[in-house]
Amino acid sequence: MAPTTPRANKASSKTKATAAGAGASSSPKTSTTTTTTTFTSSTTTTAHSSASTATTPEAPKMKNLAVYRYATWLEENQLKKTAVWIAVAAAVLVRYTVGLGPYSGQGVPPRFGDYEAQRHWMELTIHRPIREWYSDQSKWWDLDYPPLTAYVSWICGFIGSKINAQWFAWETSRGYESVDAKLYMRSTVLIFELLIYISSVVVFTQRWFAHKPWTRQHTALLLILLQPGVILIDSGHFQYNTVMLGLVIWAVNFFLGDQDVLGSVAFCLALGFKQMALYFSPAVFAYLLGKSLRQGFFGCIWKLIKLGLAVVVTLGLLFSPWMQSKEEILQVVHRIFPVFRGLYQDKVANIWCAVNIVIKLRERFAVEDLVRFSTLATLLSFLPSLIHLIAKPTKRGLIYGLINSSLSFFLLSFQVHEKSILLPALPITLLILDEPAMGALFNTLATFSMFPLLRQEELTTQYYVILGLWVWMTTGTFKNVSPLLKFLSVLNLLAIVTMHLGEMFVTPPARYPDIFAVLNSLWSAAGFVLYWVYFNYRQFTMVNTPKMGFRVTKSKTHKLA
Repeated sequence: MAPTTPRANKASSKTKATAAGAGASSSPKTSTTTTTTTFTSSTTTTAHSSASTATTPEAPKMKNLAVYRYATWLEENQLKKTAVWIAVAAAVLVRYTVGLGPYSGQGVPPRFGDYEAQRHWMELTIHRPIREWYSDQSKWWDLDYPPLTAYVSWICGFIGSKINAQWFAWETSRGYESVDAKLYMRSTVLIFELLIYISSVVVFTQRWFAHKPWTRQHTALLLILLQPGVILIDSGHFQYNTVMLGLVIWAVNFFLGDQDVLGSVAFCLALGFKQMALYFSPAVFAYLLGKSLRQGFFGCIWKLIKLGLAVVVTLGLLFSPWMQSKEEILQVVHRIFPVFRGLYQDKVANIWCAVNIVIKLRERFAVEDLVRFSTLATLLSFLPSLIHLIAKPTKRGLIYGLINSSLSFFLLSFQVHEKSILLPALPITLLILDEPAMGALFNTLATFSMFPLLRQEELTTQYYVILGLWVWMTTGTFKNVSPLLKFLSVLNLLAIVTMHLGEMFVTPPARYPDIFAVLNSLWSAAGFVLYWVYFNYRQFTMVNTPKMGFRVTKSKTHKLA
């Protein structure tokens, strides 16, 4: 190779300067002639950039995350086309491995647990007429989820009975347990998760991070798919939460593309699968109402008519078999909303359970009073977020609204279960690269809050491994954050480790046999209250700052925020 001379260096520099000048002069022309439908990165003025810098916390460097370095390796080795399939395969493998462990109520007669409840609903739906599904008096596991769950149970029961009729034989199969039946039941969870939840996450990351580098998009995909709580509950404990959560994400995907009618249908299907999707309903309502009010009088009326018809038709079709008489539909409602179960279940990490340690709410107040008081408290807690979203219905604001609405329901509503923390965990995880440190810390705390339930099902090994994997994957999110947030993250991990070690090696006093479960509940509830404050603050102060990206549209580009 010939050596580079000073003359060559000078010529090279001149050439580069000329090229740079040409590129700079052509850039405005290019931007003004672009008319295709795309996601594009935001452009802001110098003043806006300064304002953003003043209010937006510094994002952690992605290279600190192991999953980002892995995504970079995939890109460098030209494996982008197969990367999604690898990620999906890894997610399925993790879920399958967790599923090798025990499930809820395994080998624990007479009622067993959630696994037996789901199996019995399959037995019920294939053997009883559809109008008797919610009025069956067999006194086993009453069907208490909305109709879409019943239809899915019928599909699973019908196919399973063709494989082995003993799995779902009427009455004689109650408490039935076998290796092949477990494999079939676990497989149904995985298949529905693939079809609805995992597919929705893939589409979400492609839309939400479309204006970002591919490595960032793939990092988000891996982190969302490996969220620890939903893996441990659905693939370990045994439930179908990912069907409802996936339908919610599909609704968000449609909203991101301004397909509000389809988004409303998807959200109604989520409500039709699990009534807990109501946790998100205030935010969805506020967002759609806010958008409608900005379309002029006649445009608003027409949009509300379309949305109303979508809701009525979707829910009407789902509930139609029981709408032939008032008694039947009331029976369905009574089953879906069982007020008699009380204010909360077990040691759930919400405000009522924490207050109950000092003031015995369930003993001092009637159920009707608790229902009214908790409903009012819930309404007041999400009202500021709802009003703000109506006034400023942005797409990023919708995600924050989903967080604040669901956290309000979890902390203050009536009849809350530990597993309900999965609902606020969903939108927080969707923002895992927008709120990396807070998202990572929240999922750690949320998973810890469900430990008493997982320990009861003998899923402690799965819990430690999956939570440890999550902490390892997300540790890098805390390297460029404020000292206060670093302190809180370390404090949280120390508290969790201390409580786990205490539970392992310290015998609780006879007077307080559940002391560690109570400490878990109190610590987690305090953290969730702080998160409620933080994300409300973020919705009001961050949702309209610059550099938040743009949303897709068929005619022109508009800001996400």
